[in-house]
Amino acid sequence: MSENVKSILGDRYILAVEDSLVQAKRLEHFFVKNDLNYNLFPNAEEAFQFAKSYPPGLLISDVVMPGMDGYEFCKAFKAIPYLADIPVILLTSLQDSQDIIKGLQAGANNFISKPYDEKYLLQRIDNLLSNQFISSSESSSGGLDLKFRGDMFHITSGKKQILDLLLSVYETAMQRNEELASTKSQLEKSNEDLIQANSDLESFSRTVSHDLKSPLSVIIGFASIILDKSDSEIGREERAYVKHILDSANEMTQLVKDLLAFAQSGKVDIKEEDIDLSSMANELVGSLLLRYPEIKFKIEIDPGMHTKADQKMVHVVLDNLLGNALKYSSKNENPVVVFGQKEYFGSTLYFIKDNGVGFDAANADKLFQPFVRYHSGSEFSGTGVGLSTVKRIIDKHKGQIWAESEVGKGSVFYFTLN
Repeated sequence: MSENVKSILGDRYILAVEDSLVQAKRLEHFFVKNDLNYNLFPNAEEAFQFAKSYPPGLLISDVVMPGMDGYEFCKAFKAIPYLADIPVILLTSLQDSQDIIKGLQAGANNFISKPYDEKYLLQRIDNLLSNQFISSSESSSGGLDLKFRGDMFHITSGKKQILDLLLSVYETAMQRNEELASTKSQLEKSNEDLIQANSDLESFSRTVSHDLKSPLSVIIGFASIILDKSDSEIGREERAYVKHILDSANEMTQLVKDLLAFAQSGKVDIKEEDIDLSSMANELVGSLLLRYPEIKFKIEIDPGMHTKADQKMVHVVLDNLLGNALKYSSKNENPVVVFGQKEYFGSTLYFIKDNGVGFDAANADKLFQPFVRYHSGSEFSGTGVGLSTVKRIIDKHKGQIWAESEVGKGSVFYFTLN
């Protein structure tokens, strides 16, 4: 489908407007993934001036934006004679019954509700561009030929009939939304009980974790003594058993550590201070590399990265993200890990990139849930708690975090801290 879109667009491009950092990054990833020419702007004013000089093949705009909103932009865009026939898609939550009327008044060609599915967005772009491309759209009988979901249809209904049908469908959708809102209200009531249960679970995690530390330290200590004792009389098979006991105890210790970090991440207050991220990352990498004595990593850390945040919490974030980058790229013949920053839509965006095994981006929504793992323990060790702790800390700093990845092509984790 993307090839058809590229073919119809030709040397034209898609103009997109999105003021949300996360949504803008998602749109950018969508365009790059489908190899589509695009220009992305954080506000309608800049996009409008650009469009007047360089007309696009399609416009995608958010509705709720500071300054000129999506409806005003669409109306101004359609008022320019040489832009009037260019299709416009508005991204909206469609929560107000007036949304569709405002869109029709502004001249919009299509609505897509947030959050949207990327396949659906590509399909709508294909339909709109294909319909525009059809030269014989009006038949002698006054009907209309159009393409929908890959099939061609001939419509003979009048404009009012089409509008009535459209409004009827919208009213049905609004009714379903009201039903969903009622269900949401019931879920919120149930959520109060879940919050209390979660609080109890966190307390339980802290208590159990602390109680496990002492016996685990004993197991690790005695197992290490047995293995390190040069004159030990135990045989090779018994030594292997003790080594397995030691490894399992260390894994349990890591789980205890992760559980404690997860439990504390939602409770500890932020103590903001200036942090030298570059220095912190270099120290962490130096320690983390001790786990891979035989592997030669290429590590690239941008110098001079600073931020204001809670030092202990950010230490946990970098420890997890850099640790994962090293771990999941460790089986690459030439493993590379990069930690850097860039300005993106007026914010400082940090990223940690690796060329490791990657994961299916379709499962990215579950990535930050506790105990969710995309690789088996036999492939890579881990507890499945680290990223959920990272997400909690980022949320506590009013930041955002997301990941982009492809299987076999590595991963990139982006995050902001304010």
